[in-house]
Amino acid sequence: MKTSDFDYVLPESCIAQTPVEPRDRARLLVFDRTADTLEHTIFRDLGGWLRPEDLLVVNQTRVIPARLFGRKIPTGGRVELLLLRRQEAQVWEALGGGKGLTPGKRVQLDDGPQAEILADLGGARRLVRFDEPVGPYLDAIGHVPLPPYIHEKLTDPERYQTVYNQEPGSAAAPTAGLHFTRELMEALQAQGVKFASVTLHVGLDTFAPVHEADPREHQIHTEWCRITPETVQAIELARHAGGRVIAVGTTSARVLESAARQAPDKTVIQPFEGPTDLFILPGYTFRVVDAMITNFHLPRSTLLMMISAFAGRERTLNAYELAKHQNYRFYSFGDAMLIL
Repeated sequence: MKTSDFDYVLPESCIAQTPVEPRDRARLLVFDRTADTLEHTIFRDLGGWLRPEDLLVVNQTRVIPARLFGRKIPTGGRVELLLLRRQEAQVWEALGGGKGLTPGKRVQLDDGPQAEILADLGGARRLVRFDEPVGPYLDAIGHVPLPPYIHEKLTDPERYQTVYNQEPGSAAAPTAGLHFTRELMEALQAQGVKFASVTLHVGLDTFAPVHEADPREHQIHTEWCRITPETVQAIELARHAGGRVIAVGTTSARVLESAARQAPDKTVIQPFEGPTDLFILPGYTFRVVDAMITNFHLPRSTLLMMISAFAGRERTLNAYELAKHQNYRFYSFGDAMLIL
């Protein structure tokens, strides 16, 4: 297995810069693995491929306005901090933008508290301690971070949030869920489809390509996740009734399979809370996920590798080539796939 096996060429014109309005008008490529067929539709017609008792598992995380600006003390040089994950009440791992952000340096946030650089974690990563909890300031002074390949300004920050978000903590959105509207969810429930939620706080490493020649040598990023007893019960009920467990996005799939990995013998899945470092590559056997809704992912990314493990590498890349030729929109604000 080589990282280059998961490479493909994508013209920049295929990268969606703005979301489709309304959300559920995005295109949907339906990939039936059993029949080996590809069909074109739009997301609002998702119910045509779902059955009563199917269970859609969504990631209810909310993207925090984690991009902060400030000045170095005492020089006044401009600084940008992008919060990645909180380690303690006032200590965060962050990406630092600006020269000289060495341990001991202090920063005054614009209209916010001061902070001290505690440690250099390599590259642009820094460990930062704020003089007081920064969370209460974020809505007022923070900006929602967009992926680096999106260059258009987002006029409505809520378009980079799912309609069912509940728990703040992500540096990036679980983008497969961006296509759902309240009306679509109600219509699916009316036809007998069930919903359950998990939480996984998405880190920016999710966008990072794999640089190692052998992907098995790549150190996967760790993300915090949780699956509750209620969701575990919903999965068991759906399976007992003959329904399929459908992960809405790779983040939901990662939670489900992480919980399955923790489960004892003869138990499919159990409640789980904590960090996960599960790296799904071709050859992996999925224990919980029967189908998946997902966007089109970056070349050489761990997410594309997960999809290749689920649907087959060659068939996945062939579907991507078809999507390119049919002018599907790629990445976070792009169109979606339903893999059955």
